[in-house]
Amino acid sequence: MSDQGAQDNKIVRLKLSDQVFERLRELVASGELAPGDVVPSERVLMERFGVGRPAVREALQAMQSKGLITITHGGRSRVNALTAGVAFSQLDDIAKLLLSSEPANIEHLKGIRHILERGTARLAAEKCTSKDAADLSALIDAQRAQLGNAELFMKADIAFHTRLAQITANPLIQAITEMMLTWLFEYHASLLLWSGREETTLSEHAEIVARLLANDVEGSERALEDHLSRADSRFSLGNQV
Repeated sequence: MSDQGAQDNKIVRLKLSDQVFERLRELVASGELAPGDVVPSERVLMERFGVGRPAVREALQAMQSKGLITITHGGRSRVNALTAGVAFSQLDDIAKLLLSSEPANIEHLKGIRHILERGTARLAAEKCTSKDAADLSALIDAQRAQLGNAELFMKADIAFHTRLAQITANPLIQAITEMMLTWLFEYHASLLLWSGREETTLSEHAEIVARLLANDVEGSERALEDHLSRADSRFSLGNQV
C-alpha cells in the first residue's frame, strides 16, 4: 500500500467536545431538540454522553457559534430556529476576509449581484401585490429621510433591495441578497461621495416599484439592471464620483 493510501485509511480520533457537538447537532437535525426547546443542562448532557463538563461546555459554545443555540447566562439555553439567515451568517467572517484579501473579488461579487437581482426582479414582478409596492414605496420615503447621512442612506438601500427580494417568497434569495449587499456596501463605504446623486437612486427605486406594481417582468428587470449599472459606475474601486 502506498504512503498516501496508508494515510487515507488512518482513523482520526475526534476530541470529546467534537463528538458531543456532533451528537447535539444530530438531535437538532432530527427534531428531538426543536426550535425554542430548552437545551438539557450540562449535568444531564454529561450523564447522557458519559463525558466531563469541559467537553460539554466546549460543545455548547460551538453550537452557539454556529447559530444553533443561544446561551443565556443566568438562564436556560434554547434551540434557535434554523433559517437561511442563520445559515448564511456563518459565512460572514470568511467572506469579509476573502473580500479584503483580494479586492478583485469585490468586482466578482458585483457581477453575481447583477445576475441575482435581475432574476429577483423578474420573479418579484410576477408576484408583486399592491401591499408589496406600498411597502417598497414606504422604504423609499424612509431612505429619503436619511439624505445627508451616507451610512444610514446605504442601510436604507439594503432594506429596499432586501424587501424586493422578499416578494419572490424565496427565503434563500432574501438571505443571500441581504448578506451580499451588506458585504458590498461595507467595502464601498470608504469610496463613496454622496454628491447629490441620492435623488437619482431614489427615482430609480421608484421606477422599479412602478414596473413591479404593473407586473411588468421585462420592464422590472430592465429598470433594475439600469439601476445597478449606474450604481457600478459610482462604486468602481478607485473612482469617486
